[in-house]
Amino acid sequence: MHKLYDFIEARERLGTVTVTTKLLHSDVFSDECGNDVYIKPENLQRTGSFKVRGAYNKICKLSDEEKKCGVIAASAGNHAQGVALAAQKLGIKAVIVMPKHTPLIKIESTKRWGAEVVLHGEVYDEAYQKACELQEEYGYTFVHPFNDEDVLEGQGTIALEVLEELPDADVMLVPVGGGGLVAGVAAAAKLKNPTIKIIGVEPEGAACALAGLQAGKPVELKEASTIADGAAVKLVGDLTLQYIKQYVDEIVTVSDYELMEAFLLLVEKHKLVAENAGILSLAGLKKLSCRGKKVVSIVSGGNIDVLTISSMITKGLIVRGRIFSFSVNLPDKPGQLVAVSQILAKQDANVIKLDHNQFKNLDRFHEVELQVTVETNGEEHIANIIEAFAQQGYMITRLNSSSLLEE
Repeated sequence: MHKLYDFIEARERLGTVTVTTKLLHSDVFSDECGNDVYIKPENLQRTGSFKVRGAYNKICKLSDEEKKCGVIAASAGNHAQGVALAAQKLGIKAVIVMPKHTPLIKIESTKRWGAEVVLHGEVYDEAYQKACELQEEYGYTFVHPFNDEDVLEGQGTIALEVLEELPDADVMLVPVGGGGLVAGVAAAAKLKNPTIKIIGVEPEGAACALAGLQAGKPVELKEASTIADGAAVKLVGDLTLQYIKQYVDEIVTVSDYELMEAFLLLVEKHKLVAENAGILSLAGLKKLSCRGKKVVSIVSGGNIDVLTISSMITKGLIVRGRIFSFSVNLPDKPGQLVAVSQILAKQDANVIKLDHNQFKNLDRFHEVELQVTVETNGEEHIANIIEAFAQQGYMITRLNSSSLLEE
């Protein structure tokens, strides 16, 4: 286990490579959870995530002989770029094995930092096996994304930065995938300030750390199903689980819907873009039982493609009640669309989509079904629209938000 000076030395080691990401106070997230919330924006870090911290610290501590042999890693995202940049800065060879169907933008970003990319396998596990084979064949040093003392030591430097800027922080929320970030942050934070509370936040569909804690040992999940792909880990590290047991106060889980909501708020109110795994800590704010405390949420990364951004914004609007879809049965006679439009206009609901289908309601020959999607200002506005229709004799049916989110 680490001592405080280990993390202090790691921070000095990273001084010329990483950006000190300053805390941002968030009025909107403070209001949402009843605490005084600060964001640690590691999405603004070099390579767009915290991963460069652990990768550089690990590679920097290798012996001269190990550096001559080069390093290898398996990754489909942030770890790949962190290892590539670290190796480039230290002037050594880096080989990254990525699954064949890794998005081209991630492959090119990794190459841009000077790494040799090997595409192999359909999923991460197959890429990992290939990396192990290449390591054995060529004598590379393997840089694990989370289950490594030097890697988690590098990640822990985030806690030192936070507590230097906000020494009286009460709570720190940390995203959890394989556990390297939360292990390092929790250890460094507790060694610096034993009274601070550390809460790890996992996606409901990939809660491997929580499963490990409950079983007392790492337990492999049957599947990892979550939009937080960067945290879609089936098996927590055995090393990181030891740190979690010793230093982490609580693990909470959040749903994909809660991630969508947090994403929208971050983009709309702070003009910051983060990846789904990166905002786990923001989604976790609503799970806090405390009030009036100084809380820091670590936003761990921002590498997300444009199409996913668009989808997340739309889905976030639905979850927040900013988009409302409903159906209503209308008499099959002229003037009904005008009546519906007038009700919506009086309620200041902007129509986004309208589907008027005379053939959809075949069981009721004198009625047609109208499906409408409107832009709204939240749940109170939606309730007002429903009431306005009822007063005019129209019974509307709210379309299931889960079906809309799947479109």
